[in-house]
Amino acid sequence: MKKGLILTFLIIITCSLLAPSSIASQDEKPRDCSSLIKAPFIPNGQPLRAFLTGDEVAEFHTTFLNGSIYRLAACSANNDPIIFSVYDTNRNLLFTNDEYNKTNMWDFKIAGSVECIIEAKLDNKQAASGMAMMYIGFKSLEEN
Repeated sequence: MKKGLILTFLIIITCSLLAPSSIASQDEKPRDCSSLIKAPFIPNGQPLRAFLTGDEVAEFHTTFLNGSIYRLAACSANNDPIIFSVYDTNRNLLFTNDEYNKTNMWDFKIAGSVECIIEAKLDNKQAASGMAMMYIGFKSLEEN
C-alpha cells in the first residue's frame, strides 16, 4: 500500500513539473503564427489548431462574410510548411497554397457570404508529425 502511494505521488509530481513547460511551449508558437495577422487586419480570436501525424488532414469550418478582406495564415510549431486548401461546402476548390510554393498567407475577398471548409496538412517531405495552426484575420473593404 505504501509503495503504491509513493508511486502515485511520484507520478503526480512528475506530471505537474512537465505539464507547465509543454503548455508554455505550445502557447509560444501560436503567437508567432498570429504575428502574421498584422494591422490593418484584425485577428478573429479563434486560432485553429490540430496535431497531425502522417497523412492526416485537419478540417475546419468557417463562414466568410461579404464586405471584408480576409487573411489566412498557417504555420507549424517547427516552422515546417503547412499545406492548406479552402473549399466551398460543395467541395469546389477555391484556393490551395500548394500551387503557390506553400506560402504561409493568403489575402482574399469573397463576393457574398460563403461557408467554407479549410483543410490543413503537413508537408510529409519535411515533417512526419506536428502541430498545424491556422489564423484568420479580417479588415473592412472600406479600409482600402
